[in-house]
Amino acid sequence: MKNITKSLWLLISTVVVGSLIYPLVLWLIGQTVFPFTANGSIVNDQGKAVGSLLIAQPFTKDEYFWPRPSAASYDASAGTSSALAASNYALRDRVARMLGPIVKYSSGPKAGQLVAPDIEAWFQQDRYQGNPHIVAQWADNHNELAQGWVSADPTHAAYITDWQKSHKSTIADWIRQNPGTPQPQPSDLAVLFFETFSKENPGKFPSAITSTTPDGKSQTAIQPVASGSDIQSVFFDMWRQDHPDVALADVPGDMVTTSGSGLDPNITVENAEYQLDRVASKWAADTKRDPRQVHEEVEQMVQDNSAAPLGGLFGEKLVNVMQINLALKSRYGQPQ
Repeated sequence: MKNITKSLWLLISTVVVGSLIYPLVLWLIGQTVFPFTANGSIVNDQGKAVGSLLIAQPFTKDEYFWPRPSAASYDASAGTSSALAASNYALRDRVARMLGPIVKYSSGPKAGQLVAPDIEAWFQQDRYQGNPHIVAQWADNHNELAQGWVSADPTHAAYITDWQKSHKSTIADWIRQNPGTPQPQPSDLAVLFFETFSKENPGKFPSAITSTTPDGKSQTAIQPVASGSDIQSVFFDMWRQDHPDVALADVPGDMVTTSGSGLDPNITVENAEYQLDRVASKWAADTKRDPRQVHEEVEQMVQDNSAAPLGGLFGEKLVNVMQINLALKSRYGQPQ
């Protein structure tokens, strides 16, 4: 009984200290010394919680600074790195898609201008490496990317299902050549779809277009397009291969690479400054103010909201994307 009593007292004291006293002391310290951090660094906008300064979330409007890309789609419950090797084409494709709409010429008559309009003009000519049908070549060379397009959105698969109904003979020929797949799914027909689409719609790519119906509602449908962000991003890599000697400006590494968690809330000052022209010009247009003055104001806001880790003890200065975007909204109002 003596040994049992000692063991029980040890168990009870351990539970009390480890499960009650210790957590309570930590909670009291956190709530009294640094309550904001202890409660998750949650920030509010007009009395409503909009996020945490510790976790990145996507911003897509041109008025805002954009965070680093996220392999976890900014889902805090599924934080992860991309885990793609440097030799994996999927990594090259993802980086290329990020570069297409933002990269600029570094020299020549177009120095400082975006490459994107020239990507669209090249795409509309519908020739890659001297051969016609760019979209078909893209699908043939990268089957997994074509299949990825189908699975990326339910509307894409539905579009191919509708396409099947008007191309029954084409589908029948494919089934004869692939007897092991008598009832092909949209992803099975991805390459065939793009090959056929490319011939029927030269210089165009299927993209989601949002329009307003007569009753005022928004409606999104897949349509053939010859310009836009899809063209700029998907076909930047092919354009680059067709223009290997064109000098392009360097892009900050954290603009096109994910962090280890995919949830890094900060970007480098260099990254923020690269986005500065877009952000400032859009706010100037929204507020109908002098673009130069707005540019100076936003640039100063970047500097005011930048800081190195641990109070500047080490590392380079970083900008918290949530914090700077809330500051922009507070100063200029709601984006249009």
